[in-house]
Amino acid sequence: MVYAIVKAGGRQEKVSVGDIVVVDRLKAAAGATVELAPVLLVDGDKVTSDAKALSKVKVTAEVVRDERGPKITILKFKNKTGYRKRLGHRQDLTRLKVTGIK
Repeated sequence: MVYAIVKAGGRQEKVSVGDIVVVDRLKAAAGATVELAPVLLVDGDKVTSDAKALSKVKVTAEVVRDERGPKITILKFKNKTGYRKRLGHRQDLTRLKVTGIK
């Protein structure tokens, strides 16, 4: 089984061909092909972590769609002062489908 650990959106993800991964928003349109930077490559019993050897490895993925994460509610409250603050946040995400590890 061939899989790779790639760096995507400030995190590391374990991917193999055909996997769908959700990462932070990338500036690419739906259907575009992006290249992810490998950190580690496992090909059966052979493990590659050398930067020089990994520079030859290409992990490609296709952008499926852009989406938004779940709503996170932030509440701030200070007792006896009447201070209340309510905020919300939804992270911008991109869904990728891994098409090749070469």
